[in-house]
Amino acid sequence: MGEVRPIVYVGDPVLQHPCEPVTRFDEELAALVDDMFASMYAAEGVGLAANQIGVPLRVFVYDCPDADGERHRGVVVNPALDLPGLGERHLDPGDEGCLSVPGQYAPLPRPDHATVHGFDTAGEPVTVEGTGLLSRCLQHETDHLDGYLYIDRLPAKRRKQVLAAYEEARSAVADISPL
Repeated sequence: MGEVRPIVYVGDPVLQHPCEPVTRFDEELAALVDDMFASMYAAEGVGLAANQIGVPLRVFVYDCPDADGERHRGVVVNPALDLPGLGERHLDPGDEGCLSVPGQYAPLPRPDHATVHGFDTAGEPVTVEGTGLLSRCLQHETDHLDGYLYIDRLPAKRRKQVLAAYEEARSAVADISPL
């Protein structure tokens, strides 16, 4: 069991820059991954990138179903995303949200199939193929490691709406005073 770390929110610089490749596959990396799983589960997420807990390394964890409802759980270190070619690509028009922009969702078309190549915590090669929510998760988490949030892929007007709703919700929570 790992330690639950706080989630970093939109606006934090660690989310806006590409993460550094992992070069050491050791106990420290394994402990980070344990903390990432604990943090993801505590926040009720289906995926989490290291920079979402303030660590600018290229690693993400996931625990979500594919298009057939089969649950997949794992970790990918130094991921490289592979998407179908434009002529072979089918888009899933579904909504997307993010633990770093809590409470906000927006339609974001993404390819309905994705493959990620990378490594596990021992440095062994892994390949994860995903459909449905797993495909979206693989793309979303790899985006995080490249310095992008899902809202960065939205049209400008929709992005502004999501950020305004996020700020309004944050202000409402801050205005609530304890009895």
